[in-house]
Formats: sequence, C-alpha cells, structure tokens
Amino acid sequence: MKEEIVYFEESGEKNTGDVLRLVKERASARRIEKVILASTRGNTARLAMEAFANTDIKLIVIPWQFGFADTQPFSMELAAELQAKGHRVHFGSMLFHTEDFYGSRAPRAMANILRVFCQGIKVCTEILLMAADGGLVATGEKVIAVAGTGSGADTAVLAVAAPSTKLAKFHISEIICKPL
Repeated sequence: MKEEIVYFEESGEKNTGDVLRLVKERASARRIEKVILASTRGNTARLAMEAFANTDIKLIVIPWQFGFADTQPFSMELAAELQAKGHRVHFGSMLFHTEDFYGSRAPRAMANILRVFCQGIKVCTEILLMAADGGLVATGEKVIAVAGTGSGADTAVLAVAAPSTKLAKFHISEIICKPL
C-alpha cells in the first residue's frame, strides 16, 4: 500500500482548510465516520462543521477542560449548535495536564515525547484518549483526529481508539498531514 503524507512548511492555522480537505478525502477512502477535533475557541470547530456538512462524518469536538484557564474560551452556544447538528462536544480532563492532580511527571514526559513529532501529534493523541475515556468512541474504532499548533489545524492522523486505561490498544496507523 502506498499513501501520501502531506507536510506543511510552516505550522499554524493557515493550513486549516487544507487539513480539513485532506481529512475529508481520507475519511471517505477509509470509510471513517468520526473525526475528533481539537478546538479551543471554536473557530476550527465552525470550519469543520461547514467542511463536513452534507457528509456522514460526525465531529467530536474537544475544547479545553473547564478550569484549565480562568475562563472557558469555547462558547456554550457553539456547543449547542454543534450538538443540534448531530455532533458532540466533550469537555473532558486534559490527560497530559494532570501532573498536579496525580503527583507524577509522567503526563508531562509523555507530552514532551509526542512533541518530538510535533505539537499536533501530542494533541491528537490526547484528544483521542479523551474521546475514548468519555465513551464517545469505542476501543478498536478507527477514527481521524485533527489538531494544530497554537490555533487552527495543521495535523491529522488516522488512529485506532482506546481509552487511557488501555493505552497499549491505542495506535496511530496513518499520519495524514503535519508540519515539518
């Protein structure tokens, strides 16, 4: 099997449109029905909702958890709009930011190891685990995750989902795109 990986010369939101197009193509080719999407302020979620309108793809949008910052930048109005269109929004615990709670440096170490590939790979991994922990994807289900660096989207992977309690069953099978 031969498949293309797209590398962006720069990271950031300027790649969002290309990422969503690539994800739509790969989801169609692989019959993927769920896309897990990181969206802090909702801009990427809005663009994805438009990009995947009139398709069978359902979004699972993962904003920051409540309490991560002083305010929640993802609006509850947008969450309601997404849910009214059949998508899901999940404000779960951000697993790589739990060192204060668990008293361990393992979450930060895992995040730093994943950042060796890029920030988006770290976030894709985290949101996939969060979606599975929240019961929004099943263990063994093939899904696509989309994330970025700072804002927008610049990274997408196809993965086999698993919850954080079954990390050994989690697997990134394809990198669709990422920044260099």
